Amino acid sequence: MSTTKSSDFWATLHLEVNTSLRARWFAVHTLVFGGIVALLFLFGLTESRVLGFIGLSRLLVTYIQLAMAILPIFVLITTVRSVAGDREAGVFEYLLALPVSLSAWFWGKFLGRYLMVFAPVFLAMLGASLWALIRDIPVPWGMFGYYTALLAAMTWCFLGIAMLISTLARSTDVAQGAAFLTWLVLLLFLDLILLGVMIQEHVPAEVAVAIALFNPLQSFRTAALMLFDPQLIVLGPSAYVIFDLFGALGYQVFALAWPTLIGTLCAVWGYRMFRKGDLL
Repeated sequence: MSTTKSSDFWATLHLEVNTSLRARWFAVHTLVFGGIVALLFLFGLTESRVLGFIGLSRLLVTYIQLAMAILPIFVLITTVRSVAGDREAGVFEYLLALPVSLSAWFWGKFLGRYLMVFAPVFLAMLGASLWALIRDIPVPWGMFGYYTALLAAMTWCFLGIAMLISTLARSTDVAQGAAFLTWLVLLLFLDLILLGVMIQEHVPAEVAVAIALFNPLQSFRTAALMLFDPQLIVLGPSAYVIFDLFGALGYQVFALAWPTLIGTLCAVWGYRMFRKGDLL
């Protein structure tokens, strides 16, 4: 990247961060995840014991499950308005008149939005850990680190998908509808919902489970379950297939790499369509 493109990239990233800080969605986003942690402490979740998990471990387990339900749809709905909304607002007319490269604008906007989406999620967990230290509650730093990596990968994944949808859609309404439909399709494959039908049709178990794990929501949820249920008892026979295919450590790596790859491919595809498409 040349010096000019680099400066354009950082300028766009800085603009996206400043714009997000003033936006209502960021205030709601911060309030939701900060409020979740505050409520979990308020309800005394660190004092309870579930499946042997107490203290901050119990809070993190609950937080990661709530984040899995809220974060994907929030990222999709708010981000798809990015490119489509700028097109409707006539921003690209000014962009074409300025000496800013399309690559610097797209990737600066992408990474700026990623930072602003992920920051409240991470800071909520970090704040919970610091508060636990003040109250002499043990902090499981290993679990904290892996859950942080999972949330970072999931945010990257759905942000890439949202940027692709936003690039392809010609209007904000179409972009939001496509984002919601994408989320519903992924939910259909969550918790192996459709695998029962596939198994009835005599599809091999390995193929059925592999199809489910291609869903980033399912891979994320299974990896989160693995930390407090190492044998994945709640998944039943599917757990044997997962362990045979990946092993425990291999699957934890897969759960980070696969969503990150999906997000990267979608973002690159979105960028290519953005460059080739009609900006006006």
